[in-house]
Amino acid sequence: MLTALSSAVTEAPSAATAPTAESIGSPTLWIATIAGIAALFVVDFLITRRPHDPSMREAIGWSAFYIAIPVVFGGWLWWQYGSQQGIEYYTGYLVEKSLSVDNLFVFIILLSAFAVPRELRQRGLLIGVGGALVLRGIFIALGAQMIASFAWTFLLFGAILLATAVKVGRDALSDADHSIDVDQLRSVRLIRRFYPVTDTYEGTNLTVRKNGKRALTPLALVAVAILGTDIVFAIDSVPAVYGITGDPYLVFATNAFALLGLRALYFVLEGALAKLVHLGHGLSLILAFIGVKLVLHWAHGVWPGVPEIPTLLSLGVILGILAVVTVTSILSNRRAERASSAGAAGEPEDEQSSVPQG
Repeated sequence: MLTALSSAVTEAPSAATAPTAESIGSPTLWIATIAGIAALFVVDFLITRRPHDPSMREAIGWSAFYIAIPVVFGGWLWWQYGSQQGIEYYTGYLVEKSLSVDNLFVFIILLSAFAVPRELRQRGLLIGVGGALVLRGIFIALGAQMIASFAWTFLLFGAILLATAVKVGRDALSDADHSIDVDQLRSVRLIRRFYPVTDTYEGTNLTVRKNGKRALTPLALVAVAILGTDIVFAIDSVPAVYGITGDPYLVFATNAFALLGLRALYFVLEGALAKLVHLGHGLSLILAFIGVKLVLHWAHGVWPGVPEIPTLLSLGVILGILAVVTVTSILSNRRAERASSAGAAGEPEDEQSSVPQG
């Protein structure tokens, strides 16, 4: 994978490059980054060996730790390689973190649908993070190769993001039930045709031996379902960050750092996510904006007179959208609470007024 990424950068024609013309990812930097991410993942794995439901204090502490690391790392990149790379890194990280928070909402639905005990949810989330890291690494390598070989890749990525933006926007506007029927998931139905599945969870084990035969546990089905959703997330997230930077190293770093810490962030945002009622609208606008940015970048390579969107402007637009949807979500929740309180206060009066007067 490292070879593919490096060769893609060196072979890319100048007309097809994204904002960063050359990759800052030297072999030493790649090895150090991958080793650091692997070490952090191992730490998470050791933490989840002992199943427990983390307290809010523990979840906030680990979440702050996993946010501080990429923030400090971005400062080092800025100091070491310049402001352009620093801005692209922070913008890409912000986009990926926003998408990963939206992914958490799907994970919450999946874990609830599978009735995963709270003490085992950390392990289920960690499996999802590990799978996402591998899948996105593959997608990043493929994307780098495509960008190096085909100038129209930016047009393809832009079309994917615009189509995704429309879907996310429609989902946000609809009042459809987002619950998941576990028995209807294709991956679950396929596995149950070939392997027996235990009726109960067996700690953090994915398989156990029952009556002399190896059987899967429900946690294994959870892992497969989460990995299946990771494929969809990778298709959306990798083109999104390629719309910010063409440097495969920055694409990988922003994806990896955004994914690390989701285990702890889940327990922090589990209740708050339901209150961000306009998050889907904001993500739809962000994906559409980056999609347009990619299309303009492709068009600029064909017709130099077509303007491009600077990365600094992209950062401002993304921050603005996130700020607006957060504020509107808070205001919407307050209006709903006031309406609910007013309705509850009016019920006794309505009941009293409906009693016939003698």
